[in-house]
Amino acid sequence: MQPTIPTLIIIDMQKGMASAAAGQRNNPDAEQNIAALLQAWRKAGAPVVHVRHMSRTPGSVFWPGQPGAEFQEQLAPLPNSHVLEKNVPDAFINTGLERWLRVRDITRLVIVGVSTNNSVEATARTAGNLGFDTEVVADATFAFAKVDYAGTPRSADEVHAMALANLQGEYATIVDTRQVLAALATVA
Repeated sequence: MQPTIPTLIIIDMQKGMASAAAGQRNNPDAEQNIAALLQAWRKAGAPVVHVRHMSRTPGSVFWPGQPGAEFQEQLAPLPNSHVLEKNVPDAFINTGLERWLRVRDITRLVIVGVSTNNSVEATARTAGNLGFDTEVVADATFAFAKVDYAGTPRSADEVHAMALANLQGEYATIVDTRQVLAALATVA
């Protein structure tokens, strides 16, 4: 039996995430890595899900109709792409994502996007809990600097690393773009 290509899930790669106002971030090459993965998935004719966060808070950069809510051009879905909108961090909550995957007998997921410690982590945790074979691509995700609960400022790299550590082995396997592209080349 030939291995199947996992579904690529691109989370919240919207214009608002690329603005300086979003905060100090890590992985400046994340968009380039996501674009390379997206191109490879499209070339292979494999399924891609584009997730967009739509805020429930009027005035938010992610409020419907705001420029920040739009997809970044280089990562925009094609007209026939599956797009879902969410208004909480987890892409499985109130979106129909699980049903969409199950009806297609999809069991393997590759998750990329932003932010590592928020929507990526929440979605990967649920995916793992639902039994999906899940990979999170470390260099195709990024996080923002944040002050922790004890009041200690944490760099974007620290926030990113902790989120990946939270996922590794329990909910997902952490990989990099090179590994994913190499694996895709063996099944595509």
